[in-house]
Amino acid sequence: MTDHAVRWIDLRPREDAIDVDAAIRRVVERGWFVLGPEVEGFEAEFATATGSDHTTAVASGTDALTLTLRGLGIGAGDDVITTALSAVFTAQAIMMAGARPVFADIDPDRLTVDPAAVEALVGPRTAAVIPVHLYGQPADLPALAAVADRHGLALVEDCCQAHLATCGGVPVGTTGVAAAYSFYPTKNLGALGDGGAVCTRDASLDARLRRLRNGGQTSRDHHTEPAAHSRLDEIQAAVLRARLPYLREWTTRRRALATRYRDGLREVPIRVPPESDPGHVYHLFPIRTVARDRLRDHLRDRNIETLTHYPTPLPAQPAFADMEPNHSPVAAAVCGELLSLPLYPSMTEAAVTRVVDAVASNNIGVVP
Repeated sequence: MTDHAVRWIDLRPREDAIDVDAAIRRVVERGWFVLGPEVEGFEAEFATATGSDHTTAVASGTDALTLTLRGLGIGAGDDVITTALSAVFTAQAIMMAGARPVFADIDPDRLTVDPAAVEALVGPRTAAVIPVHLYGQPADLPALAAVADRHGLALVEDCCQAHLATCGGVPVGTTGVAAAYSFYPTKNLGALGDGGAVCTRDASLDARLRRLRNGGQTSRDHHTEPAAHSRLDEIQAAVLRARLPYLREWTTRRRALATRYRDGLREVPIRVPPESDPGHVYHLFPIRTVARDRLRDHLRDRNIETLTHYPTPLPAQPAFADMEPNHSPVAAAVCGELLSLPLYPSMTEAAVTRVVDAVASNNIGVVP
């Protein structure tokens, strides 16, 4: 066994450390910690980076989705179609808005929601579609937008794993009516805690989101509708402002490491999901094998960390047992085969080579 571990991720500040430290000190010395100049500055800078007109910073990516649906007037009595393969929070956000999640199966290559499956599920209660740009791979937005247009549905993009991704050269988050982002520490742009944002070109939606994130307040002590608090704090906003200028460089680095993985694993009997669009930003690097658990044990024995994203399809989660979820056979099969290899900007080429060699050294089964 090699003593030095290849970690699955390393969240410690590196080239951004001085800027992050200075940002935190700036907030502490100012003494303004909620909805102040750091949040306002980050909102403007992130809108520019994503190609949006408006950004509203909130407490999490989950809240970003929930408040977007509420802002669009979607709730009780409405259905929202989303993917069967995602983090559970995508569907929970729909339920938190009062609507019902309906799960569509996935494209077996792209691993994002299948537009044909979405269209087959549209019914009289359907109000919106939420595709997830999973692992940093953009969903098929042109096809999904066409489905939404044909049926008069709101298209809300879950961009929580896809900061700066593009689809056909178009920035993700700009095709739909709004886009939700997460700044959880493991994301491509991560804070030192939770955080999220909604990006949109709709000024009226943005105005309502700003009310909804702050107790429905339009001016001090004047609240026009019931709402909870969901606010990105000043320290996290300052950290994100410090890190945002590094995001393009980090994205380039992720793509370079992914290319090394793809080249190194080309002759290994596993399946690497194809890069369906060069706008992929590689939040994660999943591979597929029918011997997933055996491979994970093999890598663990060689001091290489891996994770599974996600081992249970959403329709099979107990939280959605009352939803009468549709069976999603592709997602169900894929969930038993996926394993996420280490990939993060500070990872070295030598570490990637070590992972590739370890994967290749195991007699694993190929996906049929």
